[in-house]
Amino acid sequence: VTLVESGGGLVQAGGSLRLSCAASGNILAINAMGWYRQAPGKQRELVAQISSGGSTNYAGSVKGRFTISRDNAKNTVYLQMNSLKPEDTADYYCNADVLQPTVPWTHYWGQGTQVTVSS
Repeated sequence: VTLVESGGGLVQAGGSLRLSCAASGNILAINAMGWYRQAPGKQRELVAQISSGGSTNYAGSVKGRFTISRDNAKNTVYLQMNSLKPEDTADYYCNADVLQPTVPWTHYWGQGTQVTVSS
């Protein structure tokens, strides 16, 4: 299973970006999907998570500004980021809990996409 993120880049404070993460491979089912971020010198932190049924969970620092969604038919999770702040600058990683025909539930990570917010 491979997770591929896209949509990162450089944006001014107050701007918006939309990240996408598509899972591919021999997939039977995907449970929770989520986005984490890691700023230089800091630990990786949860940004947002969404269950297979659509229940969401957000970090307090992004609540009201970021929206996570998913397209189960496309095995894709999205992160709409509005009102971006310089402190949102980080590498963003998606993850997913995936079930395969001969592999039990396994947690996979994408390679990351960089988001830079200038002041």
